[in-house]
Amino acid sequence: MQEVIGTAIAFSLLSSGRIPLWGGVLITIIDTLFFLFLDKYGLRKLEAFFGLLITIMAVTFGYEYVVVHPDQREVIKGMFFPYCSGCGSPELLQAVGIIGAIIMPHNIYLHSSLVKSREVDRRNKKEVSEANKYFLIESTIALFVSFLINLFVMAVFAEAFYKKTNMDAFNECQNSSSPHKDVFPPNNESLTVDIYSGGVILGCFFGPVALYIWAIGILAAGQSSTMTGTYAGQFVMEGFLNLKWSRFYRVLFTRSFAIIPTRVCGGV
Repeated sequence: MQEVIGTAIAFSLLSSGRIPLWGGVLITIIDTLFFLFLDKYGLRKLEAFFGLLITIMAVTFGYEYVVVHPDQREVIKGMFFPYCSGCGSPELLQAVGIIGAIIMPHNIYLHSSLVKSREVDRRNKKEVSEANKYFLIESTIALFVSFLINLFVMAVFAEAFYKKTNMDAFNECQNSSSPHKDVFPPNNESLTVDIYSGGVILGCFFGPVALYIWAIGILAAGQSSTMTGTYAGQFVMEGFLNLKWSRFYRVLFTRSFAIIPTRVCGGV
């Protein structure tokens, strides 16, 4: 569901609100057809498309990181010596939420099963050893890029929005050319930011280019997560439940399972 909602938010931001969130949710039906179209041409081409999406994510979120320009010493210090002076329950709750958001256990199944798809003569110890080396390199690169993307997003939000109020955001948006000037109420409550309002306020603080690049990044993230989640679900279903559905029915089921409650109950 979060992939559907994230993609819908990206379409809304890119269209300056002309595409409502419910319209973006319906557009994600196209993801299913596009996924099946790519799948016909083999797993390797699909992996290349994954790589393209991840590259787009790294470049777009990296751009936001450069624009916001957090204190590099504090970023590095926080990576190796986690601390939070003066923090209480709200900050602890945010930290736990972030951990839950960036740890993706289903990708364990995905990486393991993709390894099985490689043709390796398991009777040849040298070939197995060489394959394991390259599998390790591949997984390490994937996890490191994922780490960088999460680092960019966390640092941008921490630097740009921490200890800001709704009034700060309201004033910035009123003084900018943003089409989303009414997102933040003019009060002194602490600023609460999600991926939609985060894109809006990036546009208010750092210009419309930052907003559109943010939207492109979350669009790429939504597409990548949709496909990897579907593949991981396939391997889990086959391994634990011994269910072997065709990809068409599996993708149709997972997309419908996400779209219907999002459309009906998600307030979009």
